[in-house]
Amino acid sequence: MKKEIHPEYHQAKVTCSCGNSFTVGSTKKEIKLEVCSACHPFFTGKQKLLDTAGRVEKFKKKYNIKESIREALQKKDK
Repeated sequence: MKKEIHPEYHQAKVTCSCGNSFTVGSTKKEIKLEVCSACHPFFTGKQKLLDTAGRVEKFKKKYNIKESIREALQKKDK
């Protein structure tokens, strides 16, 4: 291996949005997560709605728009 081309390796502090924190080895000194193993539904076994950046609202809004168009078309056909 060549010398002086590899990044520095640190003990990084990982912090989740749920408040859980732990340390890992990484090239970054600090890592922030949205979901970790302490709060992810796969590991906890609890159903939980994870909304990242409003994706659920965007999907619901998009679906409701299509639903309103269907209703308008059905009223028009009558």
